[in-house]
Amino acid sequence: MKKTGIFYGSTTGMTEAVANTIAAKLGISSGDIHDAAGISADKVAPYDFLILGTSTWGAGELQDDWYSAIKILKGCDLTDKEIALFGCGDSESYSDTFCDGIGLLYDELKESGARFVGNKVDISDYRFTSSFAVVDGKFVGLPIDEINESEKTSERIENWLKGINS
Repeated sequence: MKKTGIFYGSTTGMTEAVANTIAAKLGISSGDIHDAAGISADKVAPYDFLILGTSTWGAGELQDDWYSAIKILKGCDLTDKEIALFGCGDSESYSDTFCDGIGLLYDELKESGARFVGNKVDISDYRFTSSFAVVDGKFVGLPIDEINESEKTSERIENWLKGINS
């Protein structure tokens, strides 16, 4: 397996918890799980595969720590790296901006030279009205709704990871 690092931005702990769940399912040690608030080029460099996670805040905004972290990532050489995205959102209260943060990360990094994986998630199992994370009819990363659909989280992660590993 490629050297994998998980980087997450989490304000309430929900995205951090999902990052830890993904790490556990992949057998990734806690030393390879990083808060986006502490991201640096030195922390990114050793990894071939980056799993990036964010929550969506306000009117479809990134979690605060990602604003600085994106600048750092854009300054890194991501050419031979793979990136997978996941995010947490609330499909009932914020149906019109559901998991927009995933789309914002994708939009910022799509020209980085990295290859995106896990970026064709079927929208049919989700209830929402709009999302910036939907490109060509698919989510560009894994959306998680722990508030309204927590019973689906484990299966969604498992299916997403199968797609990444294949």
